[in-house]
Amino acid sequence: MNYLVGAFKPPCNISISFADGRTRKQVPLKKENGQTVKVPLFQSQENIVGEVVIEPTQGKKVEHTGVKIELLGQIEMYFDRGNFYDFSSLVRELDVPGELYETKTYPFEFSTVEMPYESYNGINVRLRYILKVTVGRNFVSNIVEYQDFVVHNYTPLPSINNSIKMEVGIEDCLHIEFEYSKSKYHLKDVIIGKIYFLLVRIKMKNMELEIRRRESTGSGPNTYVETETLAKFEVMDGAPVRGESIPIRLFLSPYELTPTYRNINNKFSVKYFLNLVLVDDEDRRYFKQQEITVYRLLETS
Repeated sequence: MNYLVGAFKPPCNISISFADGRTRKQVPLKKENGQTVKVPLFQSQENIVGEVVIEPTQGKKVEHTGVKIELLGQIEMYFDRGNFYDFSSLVRELDVPGELYETKTYPFEFSTVEMPYESYNGINVRLRYILKVTVGRNFVSNIVEYQDFVVHNYTPLPSINNSIKMEVGIEDCLHIEFEYSKSKYHLKDVIIGKIYFLLVRIKMKNMELEIRRRESTGSGPNTYVETETLAKFEVMDGAPVRGESIPIRLFLSPYELTPTYRNINNKFSVKYFLNLVLVDDEDRRYFKQQEITVYRLLETS
């Protein structure tokens, strides 16, 4: 029985390492099996350098038709799981056809790699970057090894960042103005605003401010939209009076936000909204929603 198990083991072990793996920042990445691992963090236009080590299993030789490493940027829709759309693909040939009898190390380098999109792991879609090493073989399946890494891209402070002013009301019953200091926020930002009650003729019980994420995948009739409420912030508890003004201060750093993604490779979008919810004493709910832009600001240490 042990002989049979050994017969199906690959004849070699493959490991992939980054040249600056010990000093480069590591970030958590959730794997398909639900486990979270730490992987290196890169940004677009960086060099990705490292080495591949192939170690034949003791007593075995590895006949191969060539060794190659690929750097792939992939989008996977969960309703089409297993089918990856490659939006970026680079390849380096590491070895010509031959035989391996002992451990061999192959250096690799991908220079100033264009990685236009951020890594993303959503409800119906994920965008990932991987290194894929393939040892080609005749008559039997190839030996393949993968190494994930994460990409973050940074945006400078916007030169124009207009405030948001909106009105919500029910004719002759309720008239509210709300104002947020800006419309674009970085991931560690603070939402600052004010709510003014100009007319109050119905009894209000409470008011909440929500942060909502809307993920759209696919296109046309095959569009899937998922909305998550990421945060709820109680603005007011009790009945307001006319002329009252309520300040808002909501810190974004405790919440797991991503930047806004607009039509990534015609596959998916991720948008964020501030949703103001008013509840009267008969539990009727009134909503007003406003889109905001979220971006990743380069952190200075």
